[in-house]
Amino acid sequence: MTSYDFYVSSVPKETWDVPMSGDARFTWEYDDGRDRLLNLYQKGKDKQWDAQKRIDWDLEVDPNNVAGLPDQFNPLFGSEIWDRMSQAEKDEFGRHQGAWLFSQFLHGEQGALNVSARIVQSVPDLDSKFYAATQTMDEARHVELYARFLREKIGTYYPINQDLAKLLAESLEDSRWDLPYLGMQVLIEGLALAAFGLYRDMSTNPLVKQLLAYVMQDEARHVAFGRLALRDYYAELTTKERAEREEFVVEGCYLMRDRFKGREVFEQLGMPVDKCMEYVDNSDMYTLYQSLLFSRIVPCVKDVGLWGDKVQAAYLDMGVLDNAKADLEALMKQDEDIADAVDRERYEQELAARSAEVDEAIALGGEG
Repeated sequence: MTSYDFYVSSVPKETWDVPMSGDARFTWEYDDGRDRLLNLYQKGKDKQWDAQKRIDWDLEVDPNNVAGLPDQFNPLFGSEIWDRMSQAEKDEFGRHQGAWLFSQFLHGEQGALNVSARIVQSVPDLDSKFYAATQTMDEARHVELYARFLREKIGTYYPINQDLAKLLAESLEDSRWDLPYLGMQVLIEGLALAAFGLYRDMSTNPLVKQLLAYVMQDEARHVAFGRLALRDYYAELTTKERAEREEFVVEGCYLMRDRFKGREVFEQLGMPVDKCMEYVDNSDMYTLYQSLLFSRIVPCVKDVGLWGDKVQAAYLDMGVLDNAKADLEALMKQDEDIADAVDRERYEQELAARSAEVDEAIALGGEG
């Protein structure tokens, strides 16, 4: 079987080729590096994990409600459209919504895989190359994990959201070395980190909570990497150069805002798209959801120094400006602490299982 057989609509079988410009940069300085970035690189090596062995793939998932959420969390809950739907229609909608969401997670991770490899080539500093190399391995593992989850637990794929595709292309096509950082590490990874955290916290399904916690452990480091790499560089930009980056941030944030509205599901199921989108745009649940999704992006953009009037006006328009008051360090530490707790629990389970195997082997030896 091929993945193409599981898509809800046909996707091109040829590769999506994004032209890239810019230089592959070499440096002959091997000893001078930033301590915080090298520490992050060490942590990236220490925290590697195997998606095949670490995740408990035997745990069951309801494909009609992947995360195990109550109806109140559905974007159409309370609308006339929702009230007219039969239970079978609601179940089908839930299955498609889960498939669409995790498909976007999957495609975003493949985008991160390509962009992090691009960063290894284009960034001028060896310490950044070191860390980006560990991130490339992280992203490969995430692609592997989400692809298996979609195939085995849901059985349906959605094509890549066009807003995500546009931002990925713009991040890769630009010749300036910092644009892949800004597009991926700050915007795409920042949004992904918040989305993973939101679903990890709300989900009642043990497998979903587990895999999201492990992915978040990596993503928190990736966003920290972007901040460390860009903060010093952006402090030295000219007014014109900073304005160009802020324009990129504004466009990218509007694309990321629209990425998670789920229009593709409404279209695929033949639902009244305009009415569905109008309800989503005006629902209190989506307003809260959107604010939470930007909980990492907004303070991170401010932290790297791209905080001009246009950026603030865009965040005010989106209703997410208050996120600038958040303690980003505390948020990121919280994400890592939760993942570490899962890591310790899993390690203790594995240790107990190995001890039981040893005890059993000793007992069997004694019987012989």
